[in-house]
Amino acid sequence: MAYICAMDNLRTFSFLLCALSFLFLIAGLFKPWLLLWWEDTQTRKKVIQVYGSISLIALLGYWILDYLIKAGAPAI
Repeated sequence: MAYICAMDNLRTFSFLLCALSFLFLIAGLFKPWLLLWWEDTQTRKKVIQVYGSISLIALLGYWILDYLIKAGAPAI
């Protein structure tokens, strides 16, 4: 049972990471310098590349973990 609980926590973390990076993506489209202050050039394209890829990877992780939890994946 602890395995399922840990997977639920990982799924929740993945969802929150996806939501936060999506919010950063929206904010970065308006003011890229707020979120890419460490880069030499702050462009909207870089905001989409960085925060868009993070949100897509986190969303994919959420979907995979959600499928595994609903399918009742056995403990590894």
